[in-house]
Amino acid sequence: MGHSTPTHHNRRLSNVQRLKILLWLLERQVNGVLKHGAVTEAAKHFNVARKTVSALWNTAKNQKAHNQPYNVDNKFIKCGKKRVECPTEKIIQLSMGQRTCIRDLSAMLGLSVTTIWRMIKRGLIKPHTNPIHPPMREDNKIERMRWVLSLLIGDSGHTKSKFYPMYNFVHLDEKWFDQTRKSQRYYRCANEKPKYRSASSSTNIQKVMFTAVVARPRYNEEGECTFDGKIGIFPFTYQEAAKRSSKNRGRGTMVTKIIKSITKDVTRDVLIHQIIPAIMEKWPQEEGTKTIYIQQDNAKTHIHQDDPIWQQHCNQGDFKFVLIQQPPNSPDLNILDLGFFRSIQSLMHKLMPTDENDLLEKVAQAFNELEPKKLSKVWMTLQYVMTRILQVKGGNDYDLPHNNKDRLEALGMLPEQVQANRWHVEECWDLVQAYQNRASTSRGPSS
Repeated sequence: MGHSTPTHHNRRLSNVQRLKILLWLLERQVNGVLKHGAVTEAAKHFNVARKTVSALWNTAKNQKAHNQPYNVDNKFIKCGKKRVECPTEKIIQLSMGQRTCIRDLSAMLGLSVTTIWRMIKRGLIKPHTNPIHPPMREDNKIERMRWVLSLLIGDSGHTKSKFYPMYNFVHLDEKWFDQTRKSQRYYRCANEKPKYRSASSSTNIQKVMFTAVVARPRYNEEGECTFDGKIGIFPFTYQEAAKRSSKNRGRGTMVTKIIKSITKDVTRDVLIHQIIPAIMEKWPQEEGTKTIYIQQDNAKTHIHQDDPIWQQHCNQGDFKFVLIQQPPNSPDLNILDLGFFRSIQSLMHKLMPTDENDLLEKVAQAFNELEPKKLSKVWMTLQYVMTRILQVKGGNDYDLPHNNKDRLEALGMLPEQVQANRWHVEECWDLVQAYQNRASTSRGPSS
């Protein structure tokens, strides 16, 4: 009956594995001599060839004899074709238009398309979408810094640290929602006929303007959502009786019409008669006297706090509503522009509305279906964005921060209030104070 010989894995040992074998052998030596059978035992224990263990031990003995430190690192030199190094300097020297696609980039660098594609897969080259930012004048930057500093708890540059939780803020903004995209991307089977879509004019796709209003969601100690923060999304439409009969409706039937021209009177009417009642209805009842700040951008159609008609409606019962304008050229300081509108629009296009009335329903459905967690994360992103604004001293030349909010939330470490960098706060505080001093000096003493 033959004896079965053990098979050893034909693998190359790592430096860590080789060091473990040497340490194992050193523990079984006496005055530099291995115990009988130690090499064979080590080969079985680490599942390697006996000659591999013996070679390691002989190398170590030779190093000790010459008073050298133990070094059993693998001396293997990798053979074969070496990877092409990423030509960083050459890529940076190319203009933006010369590297808009893989084929252009490969031609400019003299490399194959496959090589460029592999560099992208390894992360050596990264695709990037470059947006156009609003221009920033000095007064814009100062106003942005002043705005962010006002949302930090404290009364000076030395005491300001954390942001207010902003639970008494409501963000308001308008957006046009198109009934459909000019080009809709989707996946189809290889033998499936593409869907046919038609329109009288691709430049005249039906659209409706909406005003969306959101607040920061609330959660109890068990993590349950007690207030989803979604006040509502209100279309700029009106009802009118049909002037003549058609195959779809009779004469006198009430039909929905889209308001094409948005004016101050229109936005004031929506604010007073739709938005304010919705806030009062949905706001958490456990809170006492409520001062709510309604933040909006600087569009010409928006009214201000000193509007005479608004003054008659801004105090209602326990509620006091204060209109505030965010800094100019600052869509990154509004929750809706920062990410919530994009989520609504993405979900709405998946529902594929077919006409005006269907568009109104699908936009409202998309707004209501979005999870409060997504809205909460955008509010957290806003605080991180404001820390970046302080870092760049009021500018908008920064990348949108990604702070692993999902991982932090899973670990129970997601903060309710973000901590701003102390040095950035003090630098921006000094810049704002210096600007105000220059402005007061240039105006001169008041008469």
